[in-house]
Amino acid sequence: MRANGRPLTTTSPTAVRNLGILAHVDAGKTTITERILFTTGAIHKRGEVHHGTTVTDYDPQERDRGITIFAAAVSCTWAGHHVNLIDTPGHVDFSDEVERSLRVLDGAVAVFDAVAGVEPQSETVWRQADRHGVPRIAFVNKLDRAGADLDTAVASIRRRLGVVPLVVQLPIGREDAFTGVVDLVTMRSLRWTAGSADFESGPVPEPLREEAGRRRRLLEETVAELHAGALEEFCADSALSDGTLARALRELTLRGDGVVVLCGSAYRNRGIEPLLDAVVAYLPAPADMPPVRGMADGSEQERAPDPAEPFAALAFKVTATPTGRLTHLRIYAGTLRKGGTVLDATTGRTERVGRILRVQADRHEDREEAVAGDIVAVIGLKSARAGTTLCAPGAPLVLEPPTVAEPVVSVAVEAMQNADTGRLASALARLAEEDPSLVVRSDPETGQTVLSGLGELHLEVAVEKIRRGHGVEVVVGRPQVSYRETVVRGVTGLVHRHVKQDGGAGQFAHVVLDVEPLEEPVFEFRSTVVGGRVPQEYARAVEAGCRDALAAGPLGGYPVTGLRVTLTDGATHSKDSSEMAFRAAGRFGLREALRLSTMELLEPIAEVTVNVPEDAVGSVLGDLAARRGRVSGQAAESGTAVITAAVPLAELFGYASRLRGRTQGRGVFTTRPAGLAPVPASVAGALPGR
Repeated sequence: MRANGRPLTTTSPTAVRNLGILAHVDAGKTTITERILFTTGAIHKRGEVHHGTTVTDYDPQERDRGITIFAAAVSCTWAGHHVNLIDTPGHVDFSDEVERSLRVLDGAVAVFDAVAGVEPQSETVWRQADRHGVPRIAFVNKLDRAGADLDTAVASIRRRLGVVPLVVQLPIGREDAFTGVVDLVTMRSLRWTAGSADFESGPVPEPLREEAGRRRRLLEETVAELHAGALEEFCADSALSDGTLARALRELTLRGDGVVVLCGSAYRNRGIEPLLDAVVAYLPAPADMPPVRGMADGSEQERAPDPAEPFAALAFKVTATPTGRLTHLRIYAGTLRKGGTVLDATTGRTERVGRILRVQADRHEDREEAVAGDIVAVIGLKSARAGTTLCAPGAPLVLEPPTVAEPVVSVAVEAMQNADTGRLASALARLAEEDPSLVVRSDPETGQTVLSGLGELHLEVAVEKIRRGHGVEVVVGRPQVSYRETVVRGVTGLVHRHVKQDGGAGQFAHVVLDVEPLEEPVFEFRSTVVGGRVPQEYARAVEAGCRDALAAGPLGGYPVTGLRVTLTDGATHSKDSSEMAFRAAGRFGLREALRLSTMELLEPIAEVTVNVPEDAVGSVLGDLAARRGRVSGQAAESGTAVITAAVPLAELFGYASRLRGRTQGRGVFTTRPAGLAPVPASVAGALPGR
């Protein structure tokens, strides 16, 4: 039989699931999304990543490269529920897309390769979901591959992610012979016919009954250890009923105390129906989530996920399309109607919503209204950016925006033809608007336009988008790493007096600053002034001036981080003191303090995981050492060696070509950010100032 989605008659917050597909690159996220759309009847022909025909990888660059670059939203219906699904990128350079998506999702499906288990980016996106408190279920994909093993993959989930896996399925067959699963909750088998999307449900096959019974018992025992209600029934009856087990699995998932694990092969369309059933059964609806919290009139307020509440939504993505500027929204409370007026709580402007669209990747369907729990796109908003809160004009509320990652790599870009300079500036502005992790600035010394992002691939994609999307040919400079400066030993009692008299109203500000290092790469400011010697509004101006000074440090003009500034004393003048004067005092005072402090240059570090044949290990280790890499681990897996090392990002430019050459094309590597580290003096001395 085949289960298809049915049209919904309601979109209440209890009948909605907002989820993302998270994984390492090439784990099968996009294929799973495609199979979900096909299984639910949202599309009638299955696309393939390697053919460039999937719904969510619709951008030409995604189809050319065979990877997901931009988070794409699609929707479908299953078992009377509306499912909003976001297919997220798996490459580390696009982790900011994942961050913005997780900010607005209620649940997620984490996908793992049945051969590789938990890979570096799998762990990264898992930690991102942890920070946002997003409940997850796991899907071990590619069970049809040679070397695939569910138990090994589950062991890596337990070991590397530190969670309790609750395995609810037993595979039927191994590798090429994988044909179905045994559902350990209902103790029924599901088998898929080769070359067909149909499946058959039946009793547990005789050869697997003993193993299925043993695994069901282990599942019950694990659930009973974690869930008080299940423990009570288990102690009374020495077993759990199917209903109690299912309810306990849902509650453990919502609390984050356990992770339900399913398995299958998305490419062969095996395991998708039970995955959809698990999404509905175990992941939360918007109504299950706590009220969203935001700031209004200086105090924290809440909005429940109720269509009758005052409207509140968060813009998490902005894209430019031929039909207009699309602003993607997660609606947390209230109802949004076509033609309605909303308040941009960030800017204080009111705007009119021209159209409301249900997004299906690059296709859109008009709607008259959207309610709490919906993820939609709107046309007509001019000022909204990613992170903007939209709300009812009479009930302002500011929600916490998604965090934006700091750029680590920069390139200089200029138009090949002088006549295209204006078009290039417009294209860069639009890129930065669509992707907040891209930063555009002008170098004050060279006059060059500098584009900064999260990695080489991130910048390559951005430059290619300028060429393809805006028709501007550009010249790109060599990638440069974004260095930082930090304080090793600060100063205390730095006195700075800002006095300016030029005939009109004067300027007077007197500040005393302490500067000390912090372990974390952040900036903190505090004021310990007592007796009103520096009023609070002037203290805030000093903080703003200090932040201005952080833009360029004394070593090479790089941004400064990892310090705390304390305003300990100061003085004002009855006529000449102003916020502008104290901002200038903070700026010049901190610059002077930094010149007197002991400073250190920092560089971004990447954790590199390299998979190479065993006969190439020596060559690869030597190359990593030459790149100032510090090897932290080495293990053998199925005839290959897995090497983990911390390598300065500056040393990784061109590493892909070098690795291919040293391993005859058999080596692959992945990276993820690993923070900042001091630059050796021998290297720092050769670096040019910014």
